[in-house]
Amino acid sequence: MTQNQAMRGRTVLVTGATGGIGKATALGLAAMGAQLAITGRDQGRTEAAAQEIRAAGSRQVDVFVGDMSSQADVRRMAGEILAALPRIDVLVNNVGGYWSTRHVTADGLEHTFALNHLAPFLLTNLLLERLQESAPARVVTVSSNAHTQGRIDFDDLQGENSYSGSRAYNQSKLANLLFTYELARRLQGSPVTANALHPGVVRTSFGAEDPGTVQRVFVPLARPFMLSTEKGAATSVLLASDPELEGVNGAFFSKGKPRKSSKDSYDRPTAAQLWKVSADLTGVERAR
Repeated sequence: MTQNQAMRGRTVLVTGATGGIGKATALGLAAMGAQLAITGRDQGRTEAAAQEIRAAGSRQVDVFVGDMSSQADVRRMAGEILAALPRIDVLVNNVGGYWSTRHVTADGLEHTFALNHLAPFLLTNLLLERLQESAPARVVTVSSNAHTQGRIDFDDLQGENSYSGSRAYNQSKLANLLFTYELARRLQGSPVTANALHPGVVRTSFGAEDPGTVQRVFVPLARPFMLSTEKGAATSVLLASDPELEGVNGAFFSKGKPRKSSKDSYDRPTAAQLWKVSADLTGVERAR
């Protein structure tokens, strides 16, 4: 099978695909013949990204618009996705962000935790049955090496008592891994796999909405040395498409290779507690 046909007949949903790593991931998979579905906050930007992805080789690109920090929007989009897509072979949980000051979502939750962790947690659970029906299927979640600095503070998950943009971000990226590993355990023995990745340090508009000192001062200096979005998307594309990774479950990848993540990321009691708290905050059935 040629590279351009490697994903033909497979449907991939990429969240947060209007720019940066998400769009580059969608473009890479479109070039391999995948049918794409993408999410974005802005109708115009999402439609423009869809046009680019169609030009890259995807015959059909479905567009779903909403703010994934809003659980109502995630649920609405999930309903639209299930109505539009008879199968989902790969879900790429790419959406994420960084805010240096504390923001609260429509649900009264801290924005970083809501978007980076609860949104993929909720969307994956809402789409899990369709993924199982489409199996073999894959859930790919974009984490970060920042998870090594993260700690799940169950006493202050929402940063109400003390907030730091970097602390909230690091916690959310650790949560991505704890979620992935717990999901992988729950999917053990099924033809659906769950893996996570570090994309590298990539030239994107990351943190631009509410930049901290790092984004304002150091990122412009480091930008020439950062990865292109295409290189940053390479591991996402690999995890979504490589036939040799069929059956690989509960792994963390960086630079296209499986790596050990932090000790805290393998803590099963923390993962189980985080799943329970996340289920309570989103209304997801805990029995899954």
